[in-house]
Amino acid sequence: MRDHDHPLRFGIFPVPRADSVHEILQMARVADEAGFDLVGIQDHPYQRRFLDTWTLMAFVLSKTGRITVFSDVANLPLRPPRMMAKAAASLDLLSGGRFELGLGAGAFWDGIEAMGGRRLSPKQSVDALEQAIFELREFWKGDGKFDGPQPAHAIGIWLGAYKPRMLRITGALADGWIPSQAYLPPDQVPDAMKRIDDAAQAEGRDPGSIRRIYNLLSDEPPKAEQIADFVTGLGFDSFIFAPADAHELERIAHDVVPAAREEIARRRS
Repeated sequence: MRDHDHPLRFGIFPVPRADSVHEILQMARVADEAGFDLVGIQDHPYQRRFLDTWTLMAFVLSKTGRITVFSDVANLPLRPPRMMAKAAASLDLLSGGRFELGLGAGAFWDGIEAMGGRRLSPKQSVDALEQAIFELREFWKGDGKFDGPQPAHAIGIWLGAYKPRMLRITGALADGWIPSQAYLPPDQVPDAMKRIDDAAQAEGRDPGSIRRIYNLLSDEPPKAEQIADFVTGLGFDSFIFAPADAHELERIAHDVVPAAREEIARRRS
């Protein structure tokens, strides 16, 4: 697979538990100070132990000064596209351009229905996601009577995609792709990458314009050599870790990330 030579980015994935508010904010601040690039927060409104993702993202942005926050990934069946667009633009403006939008078609339909959402078939959910991409971008232009505000920067739409049609939509329409290693192991990545690249080329897009973010959410973060393989062998450019605590986060920042950057730079030279 092709390495598109994007700048490398690293991030964290704190679990948004309501009983861990102090720990979440501490990890976000440590990540910000340690030079990480991203904080990804999952969006499962039906999970009774979790904080509301959008409220938490706003709070994390207010407590940090440099790092970008993104939804990993936003639950479209419970977030109307235009309301989501307004919330995303507001976060981006308030943070000075530090928000990106990860978006998913939905899963866990019993929970979605319990929270007032409508149960959709796989086709209906993907249809809704494809339409939502157009609505989000149209809203951010700020041309319509009820559209706006415009965000501080061009917010990227990154899709959590695994199946063929979602991968085609990613290549045709999205700015980024966010699979998780638990659902898409490395041996399945080349086929998914090819589907994205083929769809991009079919639409006259440069496949290299699509960022590739890999959620590495296991208890043990990969070694530097493995991350380098994911970049130069598979084509990913960004990696999200799930450290257990701030101490583990600092170890990744001081040991894993610099070694990975060094090895990738060596391979790219």
